[in-house]
Amino acid sequence: MMNQFLCIRLGQGYVVALVVLAAGLPEADAQKPRRTRQNNEVNQQDARNQETGQAPQPKDPAYQQYGIYAESAPRPDAAEPVATLLPLELRDGDRIALIGNTLFEREQLFGHLETLLQQRYPDKQLVFRNLSWSADAVDLQPRPENFADLEQHLLHERADVILAAFGFNESFAGEQGLPAFRRQLGEFVQSLKSKAYNGQTAPRVVLVSPIASEDVAGVAAAKANNPRLAAYLAAMQEVAAEQQVGFVDVFADTMDAMAAAESDATINGVHLNESGNLVFARSLYRGLTGETAPEISESLRQAVIDKDRQFSRRYRPLNTFYYTGGRNGTYGYLDFLPAMRNFDVMVENRDAHIHGLAGERPGAANASRLAVDDSNVPELPATDQTRGANEWLSAADEMAAFQMDPRFEVNLFAGEEQFPEIANPIQMRWDNRGRLWVSCSTTYPHVYPGQEPDDKLVILEDIDGDGRADKSTVFADNLHIPLSFELGHGGVFVSEQPTLTFLKDTDGDDRADERIQLLSGFGTEDSHHALHDFVWSPDGDLIIRESVFHHSQIETPYGPVRQQNSGWFRYEPRTQRLTSFGSYPSTNPWGVTFDDWGQHMASHPIYAAAFHSLDPPYPQQHPAPKGLRAYSGTCGHDFVDWATFPDELQGGFIKARYKPTNRIEIHKWIEGEFGYDEEYVGDLLFSTNLSFIPVDAGFGPRGDFY
Repeated sequence: MMNQFLCIRLGQGYVVALVVLAAGLPEADAQKPRRTRQNNEVNQQDARNQETGQAPQPKDPAYQQYGIYAESAPRPDAAEPVATLLPLELRDGDRIALIGNTLFEREQLFGHLETLLQQRYPDKQLVFRNLSWSADAVDLQPRPENFADLEQHLLHERADVILAAFGFNESFAGEQGLPAFRRQLGEFVQSLKSKAYNGQTAPRVVLVSPIASEDVAGVAAAKANNPRLAAYLAAMQEVAAEQQVGFVDVFADTMDAMAAAESDATINGVHLNESGNLVFARSLYRGLTGETAPEISESLRQAVIDKDRQFSRRYRPLNTFYYTGGRNGTYGYLDFLPAMRNFDVMVENRDAHIHGLAGERPGAANASRLAVDDSNVPELPATDQTRGANEWLSAADEMAAFQMDPRFEVNLFAGEEQFPEIANPIQMRWDNRGRLWVSCSTTYPHVYPGQEPDDKLVILEDIDGDGRADKSTVFADNLHIPLSFELGHGGVFVSEQPTLTFLKDTDGDDRADERIQLLSGFGTEDSHHALHDFVWSPDGDLIIRESVFHHSQIETPYGPVRQQNSGWFRYEPRTQRLTSFGSYPSTNPWGVTFDDWGQHMASHPIYAAAFHSLDPPYPQQHPAPKGLRAYSGTCGHDFVDWATFPDELQGGFIKARYKPTNRIEIHKWIEGEFGYDEEYVGDLLFSTNLSFIPVDAGFGPRGDFY
């Protein structure tokens, strides 16, 4: 089926959307009985209902080596610890692992540290692997189900040297938490330095202190955090001396640089921007080598960033619930293991490219500056096709399969045939100029080896007012599965698994030229469960939702925020504060709105107050609600409060049911003694074609329904 926006209208209004419904029939026709669910049946001969008869491919045992699972990945043997002295001795072929929190995680965005060390040791063919994870602490490192732990991954990467950045998240326990931190860090380092991750000898270990915090607009991070961080830094230094491992203090250098800088070194007071990360990398480089850092080779840095990007897709792939978790048995073999193999090859190719760039001398041949050679990457096998697939339909053919409420009519607002850039649309929003914004993803469900995400945020405009889009503008591309977005604060907040990103057009050309990863660490275990349902609350905060299977841990200026298996987040843009709330055992909910009284209504269905309680201490959840009727496949909804709709529907509720019923339903809310219930009224639109999958729904600026 082609992707398209339809408009449903009553009277003279138009609505812009993938599907637009509109009503314009005589009053007598408006009284016709509404259809019921029982009268609407999908085409049982639909290709999606048919088995293809293809037998699953036999499993190749050779693929199993590419899976890294907690239940089966080996663990390292014990080894005699070695003292780590600074300056650090690096040897030929050393494999260096970065572990810890967001300080090292964001290093992947900039590549400064590895670039400096590769430049310093161009002939040693060093290999770097970044195993850090947002908000990791020495005593708490949540991971997806059956995801191998840090020790198993260090063994898999054959680490010779370990750089460990901790202390920031732990510091929020305050002075009373210091004794526990000293003990836990000592136990962690003792274990870390006593294993033969490279298969032969114990690693050299260096602890890296937290950076300083700085005060930025809306966030007084320096005043709140720095005294506490200094105390935890001192504890880390003491533990390093006791355990005979290296220790580098980057706190003092970053504090001095922040005091002297004319602009911010961080995006939020605690997480470094590019210029701030360079200060940090230079400080750590000097601590490791005893030398002043040289100028950065930009070509080498870009090669490092590319390698880190490919390795991250192997180490932290999307959809780990299918790779390592509960659906591994069905999907974890052919959908993931060949891809893991290919990512391994691509990362090794980039290691070789980095070594070539690092070893170049001025005036030398520049063959190594050419593009990475991936000609040795095997082709991916075809996946099993056990069920049929429908042919793509034109917009006209798609609408021919619609069964409409007779009070309404539908017209196409925008389709993929006219605007190919809106392929695979997910969510829509209107701006204050009456333009429809749409997020689209051809990357879903995840990136495959050799591909780069090219998902988009597109602006559609109806210039001549005829109810059909005439112009399309790509506001942002190269996005990563933007399940949801919201306009506000001079830009766009967008979901980009595992991050919350802010996009901004600074020169007024309707193209985003500023892109900031505000927060990272949101769960990605099932990529259509990731951050979604962005909506502004009545008091101006951004409400965000995630669904079941996910483990999120997000580092913020106010401390780590953790949540698992479905829940909500409240983000306050002015203060950059994130709060988790409303976490309870749920399934696959999509769709949220507020009623006229400011009550938060979200699909499950749960109404209002059920979501308004803060989470209990992690990893606890609120108990599952009893007596509430749950249903599957709601994907967008809105209250009816526009005069363009009939009086008898006012105060009602329209929801998109993308499975298993493929319809747009009308419900009414019934207030009871202890809350609200809903009653099915009828279908606004139903399709006999199972490939009709509505994924967002809402009213446009003139009262039409999209």
